[in-house]
Amino acid sequence: MPMTAAPYIDAELAAIGEARFKAQSARRAFEAFEGVTQAQADRIVAAMAVAAEQAAMELARMAVDETGYGVYEDKILKNLFNARFCAHAMAQMRTLGVLWVDEVNRVTAIGAPMGVIAGIIPVTNPTSTTIFKCLAAVKSGNAIVCAPHPRAAKCCARTVEIMAAAAEKAGAPKGLIDCLSGGQLPATRELMAHRDIALVMATGGAAMVRAAYSSGKPTLAVGAGNVPVYIHRTVPDVAEAALMVVTSKSFDNGTACVAEQSVVLDEPIADAAVKAFEANGTFFLAADDQRKLAALLFSGSGALNPDAVGQSAPELARRIGVAVPAGTRVLGAVLQEVGPKTPLSAEILGPVLSFYRAGDLDAAWKRCREVLAFGGEGHTLGLHGKDPDMIARMSELPASRIIVNSPSLLGGMGFSAGTDPSFMLGTGTWSGSIVSDNVTAMHLINIKRIAHQNRPWRDIYSPTMGL
Repeated sequence: MPMTAAPYIDAELAAIGEARFKAQSARRAFEAFEGVTQAQADRIVAAMAVAAEQAAMELARMAVDETGYGVYEDKILKNLFNARFCAHAMAQMRTLGVLWVDEVNRVTAIGAPMGVIAGIIPVTNPTSTTIFKCLAAVKSGNAIVCAPHPRAAKCCARTVEIMAAAAEKAGAPKGLIDCLSGGQLPATRELMAHRDIALVMATGGAAMVRAAYSSGKPTLAVGAGNVPVYIHRTVPDVAEAALMVVTSKSFDNGTACVAEQSVVLDEPIADAAVKAFEANGTFFLAADDQRKLAALLFSGSGALNPDAVGQSAPELARRIGVAVPAGTRVLGAVLQEVGPKTPLSAEILGPVLSFYRAGDLDAAWKRCREVLAFGGEGHTLGLHGKDPDMIARMSELPASRIIVNSPSLLGGMGFSAGTDPSFMLGTGTWSGSIVSDNVTAMHLINIKRIAHQNRPWRDIYSPTMGL
């Protein structure tokens, strides 16, 4: 009896088919969910948040093991920040139904959901970003299909599985929260462009962000984060400032784009600051070792080497043959220039800081401007100092978040400063983004305005127009 060959299955076509199926399924779930009250949505979001919080350790372990990036304990905190802190902030928001009433101008604002959201998930912060985007989507009455990076497909799928189960148990329709299984780029492109997708929320590398903007759909996307921080002569405590910067940059092995990248030291406090950085775990590399590190971190084209992302400072040092003391948290490079010829002045998704000295405020302003222009336009600027004139001058720079006397990581994401709690930070039109805010559930709704006549319409014909 002749043997029958197994049918050939094209993996790419199967992934594209899955994207179409899940977009359509999510649309049906959204239609079933449409008309949900704020109280009903809030109850579902609360259940999702509890489930994510309870799974924070499991998801952190999966993320580290699958991606090879970051620190297990820090990924737990990232998961908890979204499941606990961001969820608490969302609970205070009104996104559906009547948002506000302006009695004087006779206008009532009504929140309405957008539909199905395509949530693009990065490899650097996979489970935490998934938690945030799913909570924000449901809080605003939407459905969401997540599209993970291929290197983070399993941990993202597990995150969605946990949150979807909690949502359905709390009354959400099946399919309201879903995830593509393989993380294939053709499937992600198909999802973003699908007729049932209303909005793309894109977090990822430059290529993925460009693909999102090319999808033909409204897109919220973020830019690169080459973040400078200026430590001024009026800094309240040099040692505390150094500790904040080192803690921020070493957190999860530097995988957060909002963490500091280049440190600009005001000359009068520069020597004291260098000693403070050394005391807090910064190991300054010799010039030859800086060149070795740059060769490890970057390819010939200037792109980051993915195998070097999210590694610890001792591990990076080991790979370039440098012995560092116990307790080393960050590798430091003293530089003179910014730009392609000085690779370590670029954004590095790892615990590496570049250092510059500036003789005065004008020199510091120019140096920070150069850093922002080299891949950080519109993202974040850190400042340490008490001089209001310094803060005003530096605030002229093109950064959407200017974090004063706090770690850029924690202040930028809305924990230790008054920015909106978020895990998606807009960079404004400086970098081609439509949003400069910290993205929240409020960005995922359409707002209708019921506007009653509040001025006689015939006044348009009067000489003064009724003014």
